[in-house]
Amino acid sequence: MKKRIHILEDDHDIAYIIEYLLSDQNYEVQISSSFAELKEQLRDSIPHLFILDVMLPDGNGIDICRDLKNDEFTKHIPVIVMSANVKGKKMSEDASPDAYISKPFDLDEIHATIKELID
Repeated sequence: MKKRIHILEDDHDIAYIIEYLLSDQNYEVQISSSFAELKEQLRDSIPHLFILDVMLPDGNGIDICRDLKNDEFTKHIPVIVMSANVKGKKMSEDASPDAYISKPFDLDEIHATIKELID
């Protein structure tokens, strides 16, 4: 059974690159570009891992991470937070993500982090 990864990223190019990498590694990938879209997609299926951008058009990935980690249905799911903000890692610590990746990122780093969390 393929493991499902949900990417919340409003930059379509970044989302496409990550989707391509993960699909090539035999993961099932879901993408949303807004928090509203993520909530809608969670009604249909729960992923094995979330990758969240911090700066979104309708929310903040750090707040979304905090919500996911405090929700009974999603608190067990690993969350990776991504940000281009140099202060992003420090800001995300209170939300308790399982990992943090700085943008620009290395594709090998993303893959290694995912394998560490769900494989």
